[in-house]
Amino acid sequence: MDYVLKTNALCKKYKDYKALNGLSMNVPKGAIYGFVGKNGAGKTTLIRLICGLQEPTSGEYTLYGTKSTDKEILKARRRMGAVVETPSIYLDMTAEDNLKQQYRVLGLPSYDGLADILKLVRLENTGKKKAKNFSLGMRQRLGIAIALVGDPDFLVLDEPVNGLDPQGIIEMRELILKLNREQQITVLISSHILDELSRLATHYGFIDKGQIVKEISAKELDTACRKCIRLEVTNTQTLSRVLDGMNVEYIIVSDKAADVYARINVSKLTLALAKENCEVISMKERDESLESYYVGLVGGKEND
Repeated sequence: MDYVLKTNALCKKYKDYKALNGLSMNVPKGAIYGFVGKNGAGKTTLIRLICGLQEPTSGEYTLYGTKSTDKEILKARRRMGAVVETPSIYLDMTAEDNLKQQYRVLGLPSYDGLADILKLVRLENTGKKKAKNFSLGMRQRLGIAIALVGDPDFLVLDEPVNGLDPQGIIEMRELILKLNREQQITVLISSHILDELSRLATHYGFIDKGQIVKEISAKELDTACRKCIRLEVTNTQTLSRVLDGMNVEYIIVSDKAADVYARINVSKLTLALAKENCEVISMKERDESLESYYVGLVGGKEND
């Protein structure tokens, strides 16, 4: 698998505080990577490091195969667009003038593609309206438009839906999906709004106290969060034999428990187990959400 970003044991220390503590993560090319963690877990610190706004205390990362210690890292970063914390926009300028300013900052020879970017983020009809008169959602989309100047193929977004109303959230979601599917842009989204992230992400990295505690694909997460019946029995070997005979999908999760992914005839199952001296201790439905999965990994409330 090709990776746009790989980090290896990244650490960032501020006096006695470790914002990142040996963080290792892998963002596959073409992914929408949901970077999930509580406020203060280290999400923004990681983003600031890969954008070159700060230097790591130790460890390294590679961007498109170029190491952070290599002189070519500056060239690799040109393939990346980012909106860190709040969009960097000039409030007294129009959307078009904001983009022109970014073209000049990057030293681009012409304004080719400017109109296309404005259309992509649905700001093509804002005319002479200044950014200070934009809604929060429009400002967020303008921030992404600025990040798209220079035609990056990796976009880093720090809490892109924070503070947006429901309509603004929908517009942001549609834009991110469009950039990923139609423009083939790899997207890293830092967020603690898990319900929204679950509608977008193809991969997840869960961060806690400056460390990645789990990386998982959306497909693997769907499997982990599927509806099932958790059966606790006196003998899982016997349970396994009986479920195989019933041609039922299941996973043994411990020496006394299994998750069954099918509707089962409870009477038939308990009778079959009783014949082999296996008792059912408990049986309950499980339907884990992304939020509960995350809380199970790191503990506490998801938005602490």
